[in-house]
Amino acid sequence: MVTGLDFAAEMLADASVRQRSTQLPGVGRYNTPMKWLQGDAMDMPFEANTFDSATMGYGLRNVADIPKALRELQRVLKPGASVAILDFNNTDNPVIDKLQSAFLEYLVVPAARQYGLQEEYEYLRPSIKAFPTGSGQEVAARAAGFAKVKHYEVGFGLMGILVATKAK
Repeated sequence: MVTGLDFAAEMLADASVRQRSTQLPGVGRYNTPMKWLQGDAMDMPFEANTFDSATMGYGLRNVADIPKALRELQRVLKPGASVAILDFNNTDNPVIDKLQSAFLEYLVVPAARQYGLQEEYEYLRPSIKAFPTGSGQEVAARAAGFAKVKHYEVGFGLMGILVATKAK
């Protein structure tokens, strides 16, 4: 069973539709069972030590309290389990930082504007700059109780993945 949790009901509805559209007819036993729940990453409605693994995509940057969300992820994972968190990277590299800024300002936001979604994308650059760097995320994950943590820059440093493992 895969469980999806999101704060926004609209995102859950979209995920449910997408998941159903990818199911193969007549082979239901091969489709992964999924359930979608509306909830808060800082106060998850699950018992401690519930999940074998967890992922988060573009969510940690958007929570009100990053340390609290990391503590919650650590709480709901089983001993020895890991979480992988993908998000935009607040890089220390000034060249990559300028490239990311230009990419967002001159490509992403103008494209979003054409679809009436300018507001939804204009916040990205300020939110990325306010987000901890990879080493800052590692420090926060350790403080949340994870035993092993590593941040990987991907996509030429524009994105990052924090992998954190709970002690056994």
